[in-house]
Formats: sequence, C-alpha cells, structure tokens
Amino acid sequence: MSCQNNQTSRSDFILLDLFLGTQAPWILFTFTVLALLMALFGNTTIIILTRADFCLHSPMYFPLSQLSIINFLYTSTFVPKMALAFLSGNHHISFIGSGAQLFLFMTLVGAECLLLAAMAYEHYMAICHPLRYPIFMRPLICLLMVVGSWLGALLNALIHVVYTLTLSYCISREIHHFFCEIPALLKLVCVDTSQYEKGLFVSGVIFLLPPISGIMASYGKILSIVLGTGSSVNLRKTLATCSSHMTVVSLFYGVAIIKYLLPKSYHSPEQDVLVSVFYTILTPVLNLLIYSLRIKDVSRALRKVLKNKE
Repeated sequence: MSCQNNQTSRSDFILLDLFLGTQAPWILFTFTVLALLMALFGNTTIIILTRADFCLHSPMYFPLSQLSIINFLYTSTFVPKMALAFLSGNHHISFIGSGAQLFLFMTLVGAECLLLAAMAYEHYMAICHPLRYPIFMRPLICLLMVVGSWLGALLNALIHVVYTLTLSYCISREIHHFFCEIPALLKLVCVDTSQYEKGLFVSGVIFLLPPISGIMASYGKILSIVLGTGSSVNLRKTLATCSSHMTVVSLFYGVAIIKYLLPKSYHSPEQDVLVSVFYTILTPVLNLLIYSLRIKDVSRALRKVLKNKE
C-alpha cells in the first residue's frame, strides 16, 4: 500500500473495492453489470417514449421522465467507475473526480426527494380536484415544479461540496466507500467536523421531512375522499393509480431516513455502503419495474413503437 501511495498524487483518493470484499466477486460483478444494462436500457426507453409519444405529453409523465433521467445518471456515473476499478485494479480517483461524484450524487438524491413529492401532488390534484386539474397542473406549473426541484438540489449540493472540498485531509486517502460521498470523506478530515455534521443533518431534515409531510398529506386526503364515497370501484382505481408511486416513495424515503436522519451509532460504514448500493444499482432497476413499466400508457406506447418498426 505504501508503494501505491508513493506513486500517487496526494490529491488522489483510493476507493473501496466493493466486489473483492465478497465471497463470490465475479458473480456479484456479473449481476451488477446486468443491472446496469437493464437500468440504462429501460430508463432510456422511458425517456425516449415520453418525448416521442404525444399521448405521454401530460403532467403525469413529465416528472416520470425526470425520474428516469435521475436513474440513468445514477447507473451511468457510479456503476461503470466501480466496474472499471474492479477490472483494472486501479481504485484511485482524482480530487476533481471526487468532487464531481459528490456533487452529482447529492444533486440526484435531492432532486429525487423533491420530484417524488411533486408527483404525489399531481396524483392528489388528479383524484381530488379533477375539474381544476388542467389549471393547477398546466405545463408551466409542471415545468416550474421540475425546475425548482433541480435548482433546489443543485444549490444544496453546491454549498456542501464546496465546503467539503476546502477541508484539510489527513495523509490516509483510503475511502471506505465505492464512490466519494460526504460522510465517507469526513472520516478522512484532520479537523473537527462535528459542527458541520450537524449542519449536514439539518440539511437532510429540510430535504426529507417537508416532502414526506407533503406526500403523506396528499395521500391522506386522497384516501379520505375515496373512502368517503363508499365505492369499492373507486378505491381499486385509486390504488391502481397510486400504488406504484407509494411503493417507490416508501423504498426511497425509508432508506434515506436510515442513512441521513438516524444517529451514527445506529448505522455502520458497511451499512452506509449497502444503502448507497441500493441508490446507485438497485433503485434504477426497481423504479423501472415497480413504477414505469406498470403504467398502461407507457406499455402501450412501447408496443406502438415496436409495431411500427416491424
């Protein structure tokens, strides 16, 4: 290890080899590559379909296309780097590269937090206020919600990444993580970061609790109105409309709460790595299977495209 450190610039970091820490690294590597290909192909298909098919140019599918873009960026950015490091044996990442990974991951997580809340609001308007839906969910409003989600996430990520990169790091540059993330980097800092960690916690609360509260309020109101009608048909239709989104919301926010809101004593670095695996590898595939492909309009558009090519 000392030989490697002597050959490396002090601004380089050394990432964890996720696969070599397992009993069957090549099997795990193969499944990871398959998940990568599935996520890239599926989310790219959703992005193209929502752009190409006029029937999918609606407030419901615009945030969905943004969610697919987020999933695409998760897999195309972090997984290939991890796979290449495993194949080449070179786990070094430059200081600039680490900053890029920090910035992109925080932006994607923050944008997904806000976009899922916007999608819950869209469901609320569609079910509880169908007559006012065309007004409150007109294209300009949808665009503002999506742009606001991205800008809020970008600003939050920029502040944290700039501060993190200006800290003084120790001689040891081994990150206990397969990509650069702020909690993992803070363990290499030579100065006291307790105050900043409190600020990071507050930031997590701001990005998690308001969207979660908005989602719970939206679905609580939806459930109240549907149950008030006493119609089992309406209840089944509502569940069919919202079940996919509620599943994605439960998975995403459940894992986010474990990672960002629980005290450090309740989770270990190994658990943090597993959570990041969930976000960068499993989530893009699960969102594709749970949410996107269960929508009839998306399936219909895909069949239409395939039929036209025959």
